[in-house]
Amino acid sequence: MSSALLPDEIQKPIYRLNEHPGYRRLFAPQELTIGLIMPLETHPDRPAPTMADHASMAIRADKLGFAALWLRDVPFYDPTYGDFAQVFDPIAYIGYLAAVTHNITLGTAGIVLPLREPLILAKQIASLDHLSAGRMVLGISSGDRPAEYPLFGVDYDSRGDRFREAYTVFRTVTEERFPVYDSPRFGRLNGQFELIPKPVVDRSPTIAIGQAQQSLEWIAENLDGLIRAAPDPDYLSTVAEQWRIAVERSLGKGHFKPLGVGAFLDLADDADAPLRRMPGGFRAGRRSLIGFLEAVKSVGINHVAFNPKVSRRPYIEVMDELAADVLPLFPTH
Repeated sequence: MSSALLPDEIQKPIYRLNEHPGYRRLFAPQELTIGLIMPLETHPDRPAPTMADHASMAIRADKLGFAALWLRDVPFYDPTYGDFAQVFDPIAYIGYLAAVTHNITLGTAGIVLPLREPLILAKQIASLDHLSAGRMVLGISSGDRPAEYPLFGVDYDSRGDRFREAYTVFRTVTEERFPVYDSPRFGRLNGQFELIPKPVVDRSPTIAIGQAQQSLEWIAENLDGLIRAAPDPDYLSTVAEQWRIAVERSLGKGHFKPLGVGAFLDLADDADAPLRRMPGGFRAGRRSLIGFLEAVKSVGINHVAFNPKVSRRPYIEVMDELAADVLPLFPTH
């Protein structure tokens, strides 16, 4: 853990992003890793998990070698969506998980950036990056629930513009010493104040969760990767090619920025059960799932985040089967 906190002690960042422990654990060219979307509990017939044994399950996922734990940002329960996510606020929860785990990347999937105050978020994420020894990866989105925006007094149709503006403020205060900016929505700094602490490397890794009302080219140029909803298997290569082209157009040939997908997973008892599409993900036996992941890797997708909450098997069975038979083929870096 870093101990430098006073402004006159803060040094300019000297590390590259690929030296960030959490980011490096997840992403490498032509490689694929497997993460889990919280909660680590199956509850197919009810919107809320119990969160029983949540700490011991996170510790188990860490010891088994999964690449990441991803936490969603759902501040209020909306019965029309029927989803509590992992119940706890993701920022506070990552602070807790950082204390009970040792190696696994801790990510958000994703913070609804237009509803967050970027100066406070910058302080929170930089702090978590230090407290987790560099395992914090910030996934950000524009949110997909129109009903939430009036609760915060924010115009839903402005979310794309607010996303870009908040992201600019976040990057400015985390990367520049005594920054200067003037934001119509999020205040101004005049060079007399410094954010402490700064991230543990040159910047906090930021991943787009969905397109957040932005073009692929804008995401490729400004963020450090993209995780999107898993497409139909027939469109895997199309999705990967679209991202490759966007990165190439924005940054030039040979530049790597990772692409990931997130999906519900109902892992069948029968290892030979075929892969079948279901809303938001897949039902599959172990062998067909491995075949799917091999196809995912072959087209250039670098990370898959599974959410097995829809499974009717106990979560610990699903986790252990994935760890025993799938992770060895797609190991964490």
